[in-house]
Amino acid sequence: MKTTTLTTLMTLLISASSHAAFTTSVPEQDAFFDLLRAHCGKAYQGQVVSGAKAGDGFSDKTLVMHVRECSDDQLKIPFHVGDDHSRTWILTKTGAGILLKHDHRQQDGSDDESTMYGGHTNHRGWANAQSFPADDYSKDLFTRLGFPQSNGNIWHIYIYPEVFSYQLTRDGRDFKVDFDLSKPVALPPTPWGYQ
Repeated sequence: MKTTTLTTLMTLLISASSHAAFTTSVPEQDAFFDLLRAHCGKAYQGQVVSGAKAGDGFSDKTLVMHVRECSDDQLKIPFHVGDDHSRTWILTKTGAGILLKHDHRQQDGSDDESTMYGGHTNHRGWANAQSFPADDYSKDLFTRLGFPQSNGNIWHIYIYPEVFSYQLTRDGRDFKVDFDLSKPVALPPTPWGYQ
């Protein structure tokens, strides 16, 4: 299956699941979602605060997150790394929690080989913090692409009045970026593959 078809299919599945009776969401997840959505239309600069290493492609770049598209049940947050506009975080209410997916694109807008990985909440979490263990699709993808160590990935998102944090943890890996919510920055370019 071509990756563009895969992304289209994943988007349809995410959209379909988001129209499930998401009234079953728990208060902590609703509050978390609303705290993020309150920043819709704004962009913020960040920096790597853990897991930095020379040549990692992040530590020496300008990092900007942009809460770009918002609805009652989905948020799209591009994560710009210098001149690389390939990454978009997609958070979707599913009726059983929140799904996080990483939409990765090539500069021409086509899907990257490694795209739409992520995971679903498996507990209530907190209004300020939610965690997303890697789902089966992601584990299959990571194994096929030759980095099965990523099967243990857990992504964490934290939102506080002045800080938004994105963190990836697994055995032997702890990567975290903090974004300063007290100082909005100029909006970045449109992410690759979006209009």
